[in-house]
Amino acid sequence: MQTFTQTMLPTLLAGISAGGQYALIALGYTMVYGILRLINFAHGDIFTVAGFVMFYAITVMPVYLAIPFTIFVTVLLGFTVERLAYKPLRSAPRMSVMISAIGVSYLLQNLMWYITGGQPQQYPVIPWISDKVVILGQETKRVTVITPILTVVLILILLLLIKRTKIGLAMRAASRDFETARLMGVKINGVISMTFVIGSFLAAVGSFLFFSNYSTVSPTVGTMPGLKAFVAAVFGGIGSIPGAVVGGFIIGICENIIRALGYSTFSDAFTFALLILVLCLKPTGLFGEKLEEKV
Repeated sequence: MQTFTQTMLPTLLAGISAGGQYALIALGYTMVYGILRLINFAHGDIFTVAGFVMFYAITVMPVYLAIPFTIFVTVLLGFTVERLAYKPLRSAPRMSVMISAIGVSYLLQNLMWYITGGQPQQYPVIPWISDKVVILGQETKRVTVITPILTVVLILILLLLIKRTKIGLAMRAASRDFETARLMGVKINGVISMTFVIGSFLAAVGSFLFFSNYSTVSPTVGTMPGLKAFVAAVFGGIGSIPGAVVGGFIIGICENIIRALGYSTFSDAFTFALLILVLCLKPTGLFGEKLEEKV
């Protein structure tokens, strides 16, 4: 029991915490793909922008205002990206939209380089969630404990929104058959914008949790978490909300176990090896549905 609490417990806690953060980011990928069949490559950069906004906001306002301000700016950025970069290409070939997504990603990265001078910044300490707590004799940050709880709560709220509200019904209709939903009177532009708003909100929450653990913010820091979240979405079945969550937790736990075993060099490689394995054995992911296209 003592060996478990000294070695495996901190590893599992860190893995579950990282998995929750990946899951929150992955939801942005999977929701957008579910409706537009688009991989929003800029999503990881929106997550990074949230980190920088919090860093600058805390210098001019108290933390209880900086947090909602950061969420608002992140949501506004996601909404603006959709309106300026994706909406004009609604009827364009899918490749054009994907290239636009890559362009937005590099644009946001370069803007962050220009504004910050490329210097890594120390993320501010958020009271309470950054405090130390002791679990079974092991010290850890409170954010490690509350991340999986908050992730589950947010996902349950998201599922209720999708299952029980009018906008959720419109999202499900659009994800099932985009063109038919449009012909039946669903306001597609509003549905897509709401999807980006929700995804950006979850990315902002994920940034609070992530940077409270890994306290340095730089223009490219969101690249790897974004890629791992994308892998989590594919692993679980991109387009599936439960799949993105399960994929996020599996990747977070596995990579921390690999680090604990002394193979930190291969922790990132494992994530992408897992992606290749899943695509070879089950291309639709764990919870993905096989789509049949009529000719």
